[in-house]
Amino acid sequence: MRLTRRHAAPKPGIVHLGLGAFFRAFGAPFIEDAVRAGGGDWGVIGVSLRSPGTRDALAGQDWAYTAVTLGPEGEETCQIEVLSDVLVAPEDPEAVIAAMAHPDTRIVSLTVTEKGYCHVPASGGLNPAHPDIVHDLGKAHPVSAPGYLVRALARRRAAGLSPFTVLSCDNLPENGALTRRVVCELARQIDPGLADWIEAEGRFPATMVDRITPATTPADIERLATKHGIHDAAPVFHEPFRQWVIEDRFVGDLRPDFAAAGVTLTGDVQPFEDMKLRMLNGAHSALAYLGYLGGHETISDTMADPVYRRYVNKLWSEVIPSVSPPDGVDLQVYAAALQDRFANPGIQHRTWQIAMDGSQKLPQRLLHTLTEALATGRPTDALCLAVAGWMRYVSGTDEAGAQIDVRDPLVDVLAQAAASKEAPRDKAIALLGLRDVFPAELAEQLAKPVGDAAEQLWTKGVRRSLEALRS
Repeated sequence: MRLTRRHAAPKPGIVHLGLGAFFRAFGAPFIEDAVRAGGGDWGVIGVSLRSPGTRDALAGQDWAYTAVTLGPEGEETCQIEVLSDVLVAPEDPEAVIAAMAHPDTRIVSLTVTEKGYCHVPASGGLNPAHPDIVHDLGKAHPVSAPGYLVRALARRRAAGLSPFTVLSCDNLPENGALTRRVVCELARQIDPGLADWIEAEGRFPATMVDRITPATTPADIERLATKHGIHDAAPVFHEPFRQWVIEDRFVGDLRPDFAAAGVTLTGDVQPFEDMKLRMLNGAHSALAYLGYLGGHETISDTMADPVYRRYVNKLWSEVIPSVSPPDGVDLQVYAAALQDRFANPGIQHRTWQIAMDGSQKLPQRLLHTLTEALATGRPTDALCLAVAGWMRYVSGTDEAGAQIDVRDPLVDVLAQAAASKEAPRDKAIALLGLRDVFPAELAEQLAKPVGDAAEQLWTKGVRRSLEALRS
């Protein structure tokens, strides 16, 4: 049976940039639940910033799709119908700007991954040399997410409208403040008056988002059709757990009834964000690099290996002292819950998928924790091994000498740095020299411990390196 819409498409009030699997498995269901509970015109116009694949898959279904919950004991399906249209930015950038500038649009949300912000990860500021930013400064029609935000906000200002709320849903520290910074820095280079208006009138709430969402494969689509009798060209698959924490700062207080859908609205997102970035995302990245090098295809496979299970608990013992938890949260209990979520056999979250774009993820997931641990003299063996694992991974070959398909915006720079030296310790020092990733002071502090870890990984292999960690 071909999937079809059951209800009329909702009137849009949100434009979402970056219509990947995560938003469709996380943000869209939350918004649909909020509209069901509280009403309002909060349909979503999705925007694919790069390719038409998602639009083409959803078009024949009138933008409806299936969200599949993958629990340890089986699957549950739910049809999501909050999308009202999908635009493809390279095909019609004017249509995207017009949708964002429309008076009915009150929120523009985004999941464009860390690299989509065109920032310098080590500092959090706009990267003026980024090719997309160079393009956006010289052309009327942008290609970057910050460029679209600036152009649409400029049009609203010219029309005498209020700005829309910009709601970042990416795994970045203080993602609201970072988004505001890159948008205002870009706007100031185009029109200082526009930048002043955005700074005064705009709202960029911080958020914390949490739901493990593996990439959908052709086999998943075929299984859904066979098992449930649903022919859906664009389903999404996710774990049962979900958590969305949003700073309650919206232009004109206009937003869906998020609280009725289970969203936590708060004045301070940072404790939630800090806990999640350091404990969940940091461990995910560490397991992705070291698990891939050890021959594990998925995170659940990695967690089924007792050596890696001991390692991740050692890692959390180093991370937890740097985390100030939200009120009422026991970090040991949180870590135990993460361990169960990682081990869920229903979630086939590939180590290769999580390993992508590591240069953009490393600072917030591991390096901030390392900086604080080093400053207080706390142990960092597991953290340093995770950084060395990233270095071993981006060097481009695994322990058997097979080529690794490294996906990273700095892939050429990383490969050049790794290839510039022969000895493992020297490779680590060369990679520590990349200022887009490692601040100079931290790089100097990491030279010996990360160099030692790199030497172990290259000479002894990942398994023996993990076994050699002190408990």
